[in-house]
Amino acid sequence: MIAPALTLDILYVDDALAIVNKPAGLMVHDSALARGETDFAADRLREQFGRKVFLVHRLDRATSGCLLLAFDRDSASALGKALMAGEVEKDYWAICRGWPEGDFEVDHPLDGGPGKPVKKAAVTRFRVLATAQCDWPSGGFDSSRYALLLAQPQTGRFRQIRRHLKHLSHHLIGDTSHGDGRHNRAFRMIGVHRMLLHARRLAFAHPHSGEKIEAVAPVDAGFDRALALFDEAGLRQAGVPVPP
Repeated sequence: MIAPALTLDILYVDDALAIVNKPAGLMVHDSALARGETDFAADRLREQFGRKVFLVHRLDRATSGCLLLAFDRDSASALGKALMAGEVEKDYWAICRGWPEGDFEVDHPLDGGPGKPVKKAAVTRFRVLATAQCDWPSGGFDSSRYALLLAQPQTGRFRQIRRHLKHLSHHLIGDTSHGDGRHNRAFRMIGVHRMLLHARRLAFAHPHSGEKIEAVAPVDAGFDRALALFDEAGLRQAGVPVPP
């Protein structure tokens, strides 16, 4: 049996599919980016459920939250087609540098990552949920500004949210590949040692019954520590649980 500490929290499960809360720092499956690692969510899930699993999508190693999987090829195929057709609602929480304004959309083509240079259409919708101003200096200013965003990718390109935020110069906090090192170091100084991107919610029609399935993934202690920088009233108004 897999050790309890290595199991993933189950947000929803039935005979056809499951949604689990992947922790930040865990790779979903083996790939060229694994660099010799041997611990993968796919392997844990096969042992945890005691059956074959089919990953319907993937999350970056540093991203936490809702991960969708199926237990048979037909269900996986149906869910994959729903994803491609834009029929799966995907909500992410992201904390970035600066204060973007209101609701906005980024329509900026992206390549497919290493070895895939062809750029394809990539669209992400964003909404500012809350803002924070911290008393540490940055960029010649006496204080630093941050925003909690709702991100809704309309396409599924490689590191799409992270790269779209970099395109806007509103870098994702904790992103060591596309972020801003000065702000990443500031957050490490207050004990936040993870990238602040979380797959908060998935919602879609069940591939067999048509019933609406919805799962919401709670954040971990590191993300909670970052949320504590934001005004409680602002978080409540946006429907964000206030950190304990």
